Amino acid sequence: MGLLSWLILLPFLTAVAVMMVPAERWKMIRWISAAGTGLHLILTAITTYRYWQLASPEMAEMKTSLLTKLYLVEKFDWFPSLGIQYLVGTDGISMLMVILTSIIIFAGVMASWNVAERTKEFFVLLLTLVTGVFGVFLSFDLFLFFMFYEVAVLPMYLLIGIWGTGPKEYSAMKLTLMLLVGSAFILVGFLAIYHTSGLHTFDLTQLATIKYPADLQYWAFPALFIGFGVLGALYPFHTWSPDGHASAPTAVSMLHAGVLMKLGGYGALRIAVYLLPDGAKDWGLFFMVLTTINILYGSFGAIMQKDLKYFTAYSSVSHCGFVLFGVAALNLMGFKGAVLQMFSHGVMTGLFFALIGMVYGRTHTRVISEMGGLAKVMPWLAVSFYIAGLASLGLPGFSGFIAESHVFLGGFFGNPWANSTATRVLTVLATMSIVVTAVYVLRGLARVFQGPVEDHHFLELTDATFTERVSTGVLVATLAFAGIMPWFLIDLIEASIMPIVNRLHETGGSFAMY
Repeated sequence: MGLLSWLILLPFLTAVAVMMVPAERWKMIRWISAAGTGLHLILTAITTYRYWQLASPEMAEMKTSLLTKLYLVEKFDWFPSLGIQYLVGTDGISMLMVILTSIIIFAGVMASWNVAERTKEFFVLLLTLVTGVFGVFLSFDLFLFFMFYEVAVLPMYLLIGIWGTGPKEYSAMKLTLMLLVGSAFILVGFLAIYHTSGLHTFDLTQLATIKYPADLQYWAFPALFIGFGVLGALYPFHTWSPDGHASAPTAVSMLHAGVLMKLGGYGALRIAVYLLPDGAKDWGLFFMVLTTINILYGSFGAIMQKDLKYFTAYSSVSHCGFVLFGVAALNLMGFKGAVLQMFSHGVMTGLFFALIGMVYGRTHTRVISEMGGLAKVMPWLAVSFYIAGLASLGLPGFSGFIAESHVFLGGFFGNPWANSTATRVLTVLATMSIVVTAVYVLRGLARVFQGPVEDHHFLELTDATFTERVSTGVLVATLAFAGIMPWFLIDLIEASIMPIVNRLHETGGSFAMY
């Protein structure tokens, strides 16, 4: 069994180990979960190094290819009669998403150190969920991809319904039903591609060798984009997201916003655009319009919120809009921006939700107007909150600036198959969200952390514990690393994005290297 299978299997084995511990030994459960996710971080680092060793000599060749080059491939027939295989591999895009997921789950476990209710079941479901996420990012068989996709989504119902707050049953049901509807669209698209290809295989690398009929692409592309877009909070299918975020426990919010929502952008780019390039050309401008609404709606929605979690949830809707906007731009710069934004937003929103959970655990309120002056009693959490906020509004030196600048440049250069004036107008409108983001972030942080202490009981509060500092410290360091040394991320993903760009231009149009 190779490195990639271990990346998928290790969280599941950790969940099995947790299941074997008696429920009353909750301290051991926490340490097993922390050890398993910490070991996964080390394994991810080893896999990344191994990927670099194999891919670096071939990156120039990859940039001119029409087909994605996979590394560390593991493959065997699963159901040969149906053309289903166990096929896992990695390229730069997948590797970056694995790095993101490994960081977020480790930070999420450390942020959940004080979960006291049904601790064993909580960590088992959390680790099962993340097993599905790793499977999605490393699967290159569409059937296997879909199976892991469902494994990643379904545990959310229980995690929110049991350990959530507020109207948790409603939020869990709404989230699950909407995501299952999105899954139905995805399944229809997958089956249509499978039957039309004539190859009798779900192998993505083989399916990419086929040019599909224009009439199929015209309806299958929007079906797939909307199906993945539901999970990526595409307007107007985003309404599950704020409710789900607001009701979810801390680690679930971190994984939900930090990783699960990235499956939407990843699937839209990796499958919808890559396999159905002509459909992408037909629908690109339409989805740029929807994602521009996403960006602006989320920003203005965040301004109106009085609850910290809803505040961050609407901000996530806006920032996930950048991901899908970059995908819809249909050029190299936009694609790079979309992938970088997936990573940046994943770390940033994971940090936001971790901090909100830590503040709520002390103040027992998430209402912004009921807080104030908290920086005096919890300076570590305050500084971390400000760093997350500055990354959110795109301050240079943090990952948000690198990601958003690529998205905006990609939008301004424009979809080569759409009206350039329209794409530039949409980009200018999307760029205006930066100003709105600065307003709600700076105003919200000032209200919570500056000024006099609103409640004298707050003076008795404590700052972050050791495990909380580890959780937030890892995420802050990642934001800074990605902002100061972005070339590592760009070099990692660029060669893997080029086959998608090349396939778009295979049937005509100028070769847009931007």
